[in-house]
Amino acid sequence: MEKQNVTLSIPRFLLKQAKIVAASQDKSLSQLMRESLEEKIREEADYNKARKRQLRLLGRGLDLGTKGKIKTSRDELHAR
Repeated sequence: MEKQNVTLSIPRFLLKQAKIVAASQDKSLSQLMRESLEEKIREEADYNKARKRQLRLLGRGLDLGTKGKIKTSRDELHAR
């Protein structure tokens, strides 16, 4: 895998905290950042996959066992 260096501009306190987290996990700061980015990208891909699946289900509709006929009136449903 080809790698490329990047320059980030982040608040000093955030960098300090990130270094502490990386050290506590026995990782380099680069490894921690790479894993964090990979996780964010994976979450986004999983979300998009789930969203597309749900939109397909909505497009097909769900069988509610009514065979397309509503036997209860609106007034009956909302009677108190």
